[in-house]
Amino acid sequence: MIFYYAPGACSLAPHIALQQSGAQFESRRVDLHRGEQTTDEYLAINPKGRVPVLITEQGTLTENSAILFYISQLFPQAGLAPVNDPFALAKVQEFNNYLASTVHVAHAHGPRGYRWADDQAALVAMKAKVPMTMTAGFQLIEDELLEGPWVMGEHYSICDIYLYTLSRWLEGDGVNTSLLPRVIDHRHRMEVLAPVAEVLQVEGLV
Repeated sequence: MIFYYAPGACSLAPHIALQQSGAQFESRRVDLHRGEQTTDEYLAINPKGRVPVLITEQGTLTENSAILFYISQLFPQAGLAPVNDPFALAKVQEFNNYLASTVHVAHAHGPRGYRWADDQAALVAMKAKVPMTMTAGFQLIEDELLEGPWVMGEHYSICDIYLYTLSRWLEGDGVNTSLLPRVIDHRHRMEVLAPVAEVLQVEGLV
């Protein structure tokens, strides 16, 4: 398998999952700041012009939720999802889809506001709203969705990997993390796990 990522981007989540599962893969860095994702060469791999991308023997996968789900199915021995419990597995997907469709989108209105508007005043307004929308999204996780000690309770899963990835953006998005003690405790516990530490090292994030 070949995995395309950008340091610190949402692709950190499947990068950790691949490492944790014991998968054999080649990682390739994409420099978003230099616009490598917009080159013809990269667009031939992923016409969406984004990361992550996982090239498998069967074909190419994009989107965090899909890649995380695939890894959990391909390496069930890693225990990253309750693959034999349809309801529990649906709950995993429910949480990860919330991160992808709501939390990540709230974050993107700051650095990627141009996806929704061209007007400079609108861009400024969207960016100003990010601390509130990100706080709201994570407050729901803090109060209702993070069962503890892991997202799904006693069992570590791809939800924890995805939550950790997005929680790294909180301070940069102007969120008062003192309001989120359980989320921050979760982040600290994730960072001491060997696969997480190894990927952070590879991506140059430590």
